[in-house]
Amino acid sequence: MATVEERLAELGLTVPEVVPPVAAYVPALRNGNLVFTSGQLPMKDGAMSATGKVGSADGPDADAAKELAALCALNAIAAIKSVVGDLEKVTQVVKVVGFVASDPSFTGQPGVINGASELLGTAFGDRGKHARSAVGVAALPLDAAVEVEVVVAVAD
Repeated sequence: MATVEERLAELGLTVPEVVPPVAAYVPALRNGNLVFTSGQLPMKDGAMSATGKVGSADGPDADAAKELAALCALNAIAAIKSVVGDLEKVTQVVKVVGFVASDPSFTGQPGVINGASELLGTAFGDRGKHARSAVGVAALPLDAAVEVEVVVAVAD
């Protein structure tokens, strides 16, 4: 059976370095058998991948935002790995919360956050099935278009 990192490699992805916090928080924190990530932005190689309101004339469209949500999930995986060391210790992705900076007329937040859910499902297999919320918001930090939080259960 393939590992999480092998499944990601099949997609052409590697677990990146943890994105450094932009304020007073840590990227992820373990409490008991749960690991909570802070909100992860679509950062790649130290830079924001896209900014703006999804569905607006100058912001990313829904398909591009879905890819940004997947990048947020990949950054969440990196944050989780920084706490547990081995991603095979993750026994279940428990909850995903996705925020989409949206034009007031945009109502496709669930489709955008599917990018994160689908990546987690591919990476973790059945352990990637999770509860989820997808929320439209007026603005996100650094004018990010998408932000994703993940909670996972881990074995010792």
